[in-house]
Amino acid sequence: MMATDQIKRRLAAILAADVVGYSRLMAADEIGTLALLNQHRETHFAPIIASNNGRIVKLMGDGTLVEFNSVVDAVNCAVAIQRAAGSEKDDDTGIILRIGINLGDIITQNDDIFGDGVNIAARLEQLAEPGGICISSVVNESIGSRIEETFHDGGEVTVKNIDRPLQVFHWRADDSSPPSTRGQSIKESNNRSDNPAIAVLPFDNMSKDPDQEYFSDGISEDIITDLSKVSGLQVIARNSSFAYKGRSVDLRMVGEELGVNFVLEGSVRRAGERVRITAQLINAETGGHVWADRYDRDLTDIFAVQDEVTFEIVNALKIKLTSREKANIAQVETTNLRAHECYMQLRGLLFFPGMDERIWRQAVAYGHEAIALDPSYAPAHAILSMMHLLDYHNGWSNDGSQIALDKCKRLLDRAIELDPDGLLSNHVFAAHARWTGRLDIAEKSIAKSLAISPDYAMGLFTRGEIYVAAGKLQEAIVDLERAIRLNPSYGHQYLQFLAMAHFLQGNYETAIVMLRERLLSVRNTDVGRAWLAAALGHVGELDEARRVWADLLSINADFCITTRLERLKFADKSHSDSVIAGLAKAGLPNSD
Repeated sequence: MMATDQIKRRLAAILAADVVGYSRLMAADEIGTLALLNQHRETHFAPIIASNNGRIVKLMGDGTLVEFNSVVDAVNCAVAIQRAAGSEKDDDTGIILRIGINLGDIITQNDDIFGDGVNIAARLEQLAEPGGICISSVVNESIGSRIEETFHDGGEVTVKNIDRPLQVFHWRADDSSPPSTRGQSIKESNNRSDNPAIAVLPFDNMSKDPDQEYFSDGISEDIITDLSKVSGLQVIARNSSFAYKGRSVDLRMVGEELGVNFVLEGSVRRAGERVRITAQLINAETGGHVWADRYDRDLTDIFAVQDEVTFEIVNALKIKLTSREKANIAQVETTNLRAHECYMQLRGLLFFPGMDERIWRQAVAYGHEAIALDPSYAPAHAILSMMHLLDYHNGWSNDGSQIALDKCKRLLDRAIELDPDGLLSNHVFAAHARWTGRLDIAEKSIAKSLAISPDYAMGLFTRGEIYVAAGKLQEAIVDLERAIRLNPSYGHQYLQFLAMAHFLQGNYETAIVMLRERLLSVRNTDVGRAWLAAALGHVGELDEARRVWADLLSINADFCITTRLERLKFADKSHSDSVIAGLAKAGLPNSD
């Protein structure tokens, strides 16, 4: 099935806009109105949407529907559009817009989007004043103080085809001063929207042996890892780009779905001790070739070929590397090919969707073989250590959580000894420190990883987890939103902690939207239902809270919320108390 035929559900910010008095303007001067509308779209609307990482879904005469991965981007975009229109407005003939914004679950099919999230955005647009913006309460909660604009409480309203009242907030240009440079610098430093963005698709395995799939996947992953070390480039994480594995796709559609300017695709053919690698860099907006090459080499040259491909991409995109970035890319962790093959198998299984005990044991076996072949192979020690941290959470080995942590720590100490400044070793060190309550140490360690690879989605997620535990909730939201942007297909995993951050800020409606979205993708999560029930309790949706709790107990009859909260190592005890309080409001148990 083609990517464009698939129906998908996900969380998105939706912007709906229409032209005020369009029928009147068309009746007065049809040709002139169309010319003005086209000029407005070309000079203001489309460029501002692009600069704020939005995607125009469709144009409908006088109306437009746009989607964003970030609600902050959506609101900043709307404000910029209204300010641009206001600066050139002519009361008789100018283009004046109403804009509505919602955050909610959407269904995507082909290039279109549907669902309650879209319908509510359309109703909000109708409620907006001419030249103004109307947002839902969940959008108002989500943006918090992250933009320097004033939104006024518009109270609750009832709208057509929506079965519940909507709490709305309004913005008018004359109520707000232009955003400060401080707000702009925060946005730019976190979204880095001016930098080119790239997705590396899994290279095709052209070898006769299907068992060589891990080898071609490993080369793709190594290139992703190297590119992510370049500060002037946004790199989509492996989980998202590998969602296209084995599918015939339109690369321009890939660019739209992942929000990237460029796509790298290629193939690998391995025969004996020889390997042929082809690679081509495609402009995702035009479909044109930017760069392409073919490499016929001995297998022992595989590391050099990967570096060459990375440097060629950087040159093609006219990005200037620092000396540290050049050294990080050129670093060779092992010269033992078999050890590297085992590592590629281990790393591939780490990202395997739906890992279970069988897959975990297989991964651990590959990890032990890799370090037996090369005892100084630091990344193999680091990922094997991470496997034991996963065992701590899931109990796959039946050794007990403390033994799992001890095994993790021994391997981790060796990884740090071998590579004290390594990306993976410091990432796992940070994760171990986070789950053992040493939050200050965890923050310092993950900072080392992100200094090497600013677009390391899993690293951003781990730092977001650390910030949630430490009570640095706004910083957590920024990191977790960016992790979702870089790794959209894995975003449902990150939504749990993003929802927790909003919950702990008191943004219960936002948390509810995100937790519901997570349950669509991860149907058997008990802890997600516990937080959802608590959030529903806080907003007075008591019947639904009890229904969610009943579903939780059907999944895990022995669930204990106090044990789960203790494990999160919150620095602020009131954060655990707020979850218990939400459950109590719904009359739900707060222990076992």
